[in-house]
Amino acid sequence: MTRQLFVLCTLFVAACGPDPETPKRPPLAQKWLDRAELSYKSGDFDDAKTSVEETLHIAPHDDEARLLTARLALARLDFATALKATDGMQSAEAHGIRGRAHWYAGELDAAADELDGMLADPSVKDPWAKDISLLARKGGTRKPFNMEGGVVALVDMPPAGSALIVPCEMEGEQVLTMVATGSAEVVIDSSARSEPSWVSFRFADRIEVSDVPALTQDLSALSRILGAPIKALLGVNLLRHIHATFDRRGGQFVVRLQDPPSPPEASRLPLFYARGGGMMMHLQVTPHDAGTSMFFVDSSQPYSLVMQDALWQKAGVDLAQLVPSNVLPNARAGRVPSLRLGGMDFPSVPALALESVQSQAPPSFDVDLGGIVGAGLLEAFRVTFTDDGRFAWVEPDPTMGKDDNK
Repeated sequence: MTRQLFVLCTLFVAACGPDPETPKRPPLAQKWLDRAELSYKSGDFDDAKTSVEETLHIAPHDDEARLLTARLALARLDFATALKATDGMQSAEAHGIRGRAHWYAGELDAAADELDGMLADPSVKDPWAKDISLLARKGGTRKPFNMEGGVVALVDMPPAGSALIVPCEMEGEQVLTMVATGSAEVVIDSSARSEPSWVSFRFADRIEVSDVPALTQDLSALSRILGAPIKALLGVNLLRHIHATFDRRGGQFVVRLQDPPSPPEASRLPLFYARGGGMMMHLQVTPHDAGTSMFFVDSSQPYSLVMQDALWQKAGVDLAQLVPSNVLPNARAGRVPSLRLGGMDFPSVPALALESVQSQAPPSFDVDLGGIVGAGLLEAFRVTFTDDGRFAWVEPDPTMGKDDNK
């Protein structure tokens, strides 16, 4: 009878499934994961990495922790870790992470397979992934961003205010392009190309970059604003491969076959990328013990800085003292008392205030931004991509902070 009762109880438990009150992960693992997710959301990627590692130490097969590990790795362009963390996972998010990791690593077939796996989920709408999958399928045996020619190409940048305009040759035609750190990919004006394609660029008749993937977009509004025909945006996926330097005040754009040596007066600044795409960096606008905030870097915007109201308040600025701006609708202008970028401090930096800056960033952002860095701030530095875009050498202009935000 006892044996029969045991069998019946076993069958009952199996039929009913596990106790719904049983936690999915140990309580301590849940605490670490909660901390990791909060840190990731706030842009504190170092703490997020440490916390998620603690989670996986306790629960090594936890899917949410593995996905967060992969998202952190993608933000740091650590593609091998992103792939390893999601190995065997079949969710749309896992397919998407692996697709992006393969794409940015130049593995075209694998990227297309994974992105198609993500797009097979009817709940997913991702125009970028759809276009990139088509490009990857067309890529065949291409080696993205193949470079030939000299060791260094130096391009003179024409006067254009703070705009980072770069003359170059695209598909044999002389064109004007713009440095666009907020864009993952090269973007070509839709008047020239009707669909995503592979193109080539030649800089200063010295270095040719072939097999460059490019998306399309109507750039006519940007051209009207600048008063010049902008035919392409140079996104960060290209900039980091060509080891680019841009120096607005020096009027130079430099392309290199390899990373340059460390400049003597430069600060080495870590860079991050939203899902491997748009560029981000940490800035500090509050007292030294208050930590940093994550900023989206969009060199296509003319202003210096845009910060959310809460960050202005943390910086000790009375919002009532700010004045209306004619640069950005609903924004107010003022000066940030102190700005720290890398190891450099700058006083009284012109900036704009918005109640919320998240709407100014691409929809792919899953990090709460403190603000946005525009060309008006970048023009005060000589910026060089290094370590395949994971860092930048930043050299300041001595007149930084003297110009008023308009």
